[in-house]
Amino acid sequence: KYEKSFSDEGTALRLVDSIERNAKHYIDVLSRAVDKVMPKETKEISFKDDVLDIIMSQREKRNESVMMAAENELDPSQPEGIFPAELTRRYTLVFKPITPVGSDSDRNTKALAVRNVRGEHLGHLITVRGITTRVSDVKPSVQVNAYTCDRCGYEIFQPVTSKQFTPMTECPSPECQQNNSKGQLFLSTRASKFLPFQEVKIQEMADQVPVGHIPRTLTVHCHGTLTRQINPGDVIDVAGIFLPTPYTGFKAIRAGLLTDTYLEAQHINQHKKAYDDLVFDAKTFRRIEQYKHSGHMYEYLSRSIAPEIYGHHDVKKALLLLLIGGVTKEMGDGMRIRGDINICLMGDPGVAKSQLLKYITKVAPRGVYTTGRGSSGVGLTAAVMRDPVTDEMVLEGGALVLADNGICCIDEFDKMDDGDRTAIHEVMEQQTISISKAGITTSLNARTSILAAANPLYGRYNPRISPVDNINLPAALLSRFDILFLMLDQPSRESD
Repeated sequence: KYEKSFSDEGTALRLVDSIERNAKHYIDVLSRAVDKVMPKETKEISFKDDVLDIIMSQREKRNESVMMAAENELDPSQPEGIFPAELTRRYTLVFKPITPVGSDSDRNTKALAVRNVRGEHLGHLITVRGITTRVSDVKPSVQVNAYTCDRCGYEIFQPVTSKQFTPMTECPSPECQQNNSKGQLFLSTRASKFLPFQEVKIQEMADQVPVGHIPRTLTVHCHGTLTRQINPGDVIDVAGIFLPTPYTGFKAIRAGLLTDTYLEAQHINQHKKAYDDLVFDAKTFRRIEQYKHSGHMYEYLSRSIAPEIYGHHDVKKALLLLLIGGVTKEMGDGMRIRGDINICLMGDPGVAKSQLLKYITKVAPRGVYTTGRGSSGVGLTAAVMRDPVTDEMVLEGGALVLADNGICCIDEFDKMDDGDRTAIHEVMEQQTISISKAGITTSLNARTSILAAANPLYGRYNPRISPVDNINLPAALLSRFDILFLMLDQPSRESD
């Protein structure tokens, strides 16, 4: 944790500025400092302990013996048989930006938009805000390679710091050098060190995109404990080191002198957490207890939904129940009854249907907003794509998959094509999406509530024809909506 602070004379401490400008170098410097002040073990290692603890203690003892032998020979160079520091560390050093409440720090803690990350930030520690669009699988990434010589049995270690490296082929041990035998090296995966690696794509928020521009994306590399913390659709603040990386494969041939950039994550702050992750203070708990004993909790909560919109009390109460959700029942014979409700708001133009959908998307911990005309069946369910990292065919979830355990709001529902509209039939009843494409046959979870807004036939509700003709939705789709509201705009000389 760090903070930019000031002394009494008003001069800023230069250390934090230096860390922010050259964070990668200071991680190495501070890691070496931590290695020196790390306390020794207080108990003897036995066979009952963790295997990794036993291996680490043996490696540290060997390092000490090699260093002692080197000091006795008065050799100032680094001995060859010593283990790299990356192999013996049981910790990961990261920088977590924080500004305590009430401090007089003037550090700009506002997160940058993806569009505002420029070349001047290369090597700097920055914070970027965006929405997660794609999350790769967690794969092991090598940090230290270990080789064993087939002639002399010598063990060689090679720290890996970049995406590309050249494996060692010849043994550099003194015995092989004297005999000129050139022993062959074999990679030992059990002695190597790997870290979990995950690649995340974040896209700038909709309110950060200028008029007429396309949202930009940024690649984030997560290592160690930062993996498996992000799901597609999450809004996050990522603090990390902005670094360049060369293109690989066929992209390198076409790229020429161009290089790609990525953000090496140091800390991740997730917005709009789930209800289980929320932490309330004592003051909030007291207000909840006060409202609970008043006996009007249902009225208070329903009125707090879109308070800028007058009226529609019954609609707001139904939207409150949509936000809270029900309990999914598992019957004894294996039948499953969904606990989430689906609501359709059918009404004339200008009765605040879209405003209610926007508000629900903003309030829900996991909400996705889309429109009927701009959505296809593949965009709502899932698409088969080729992963640029592993070059494998993978599934990329659409709006309904991103809204898993949340709410998917579909505006202009009546403007959707019939073929695209049938794609959500399975989601609304079974809450799964079945895919059989490109050799991939699976079912994705889509435990989401559908909130749809639509206009009647010919734009406005016609009282001269039946409600079924006005609604103009297929019976199979209409039966999957638990609540259907007709929001009519009654012309009145006094109130209009």
